[in-house]
Amino acid sequence: MTDAEVHSIEVPRTARYFVCGSEHPSETWFVLHGYGQLAEPFLKELRELERPDRRLVAPEALSRYYLKRGTGTVGASWMTREQRTSEIRDTLRYLDLVHETLAPASGALTAFGFSQGGAAAARWAVLGRTPVARLISYACPLPSDLELERQAARVRALRWTFVLGAQDQSIDRAAFEAGLQRLRVAGCEPELITFPGAHVLDSDVLRGLG
Repeated sequence: MTDAEVHSIEVPRTARYFVCGSEHPSETWFVLHGYGQLAEPFLKELRELERPDRRLVAPEALSRYYLKRGTGTVGASWMTREQRTSEIRDTLRYLDLVHETLAPASGALTAFGFSQGGAAAARWAVLGRTPVARLISYACPLPSDLELERQAARVRALRWTFVLGAQDQSIDRAAFEAGLQRLRVAGCEPELITFPGAHVLDSDVLRGLG
């Protein structure tokens, strides 16, 4: 059999996102869930971030799947290594579109991402059309594929915050430190927040971030 030719086509599809908080906020937080999570229960874990003048927006990743065969429990993923470039582009366009749907009453924008959602949030903050003021990457290193020098002005304008649990066994510590160093070389001063827990959302940390 001869090798098959690869073709791609863009298709319209339906995505969902959840919103809570002020209808006329002074600030908006886009909160991106981790691998295998769904947006609505993730949003419920972020009650410490709620403020009267803040809106929380939780988009759900486009790729849903069954977490365990036979259980019916569903999770979602922002991307895999398969057709990686296309999935990144689709995610950026999706998040931009959600923001445009909510604008102009959105206020200053923070992108908050937990675990795999941290990588999606960082890429959006640097590569998306939407002007993000602050990036909070919780339990996730800076994506190694982000070419910081190509978006130097935007990278330096961002307020960068990283959160890491001392007992987090899922993090590649070398990659995490390398990402912080890359930002320093790019002219940024990333903020690092540590706590004694594992790969979890910590209430005290969330309260401090909020």
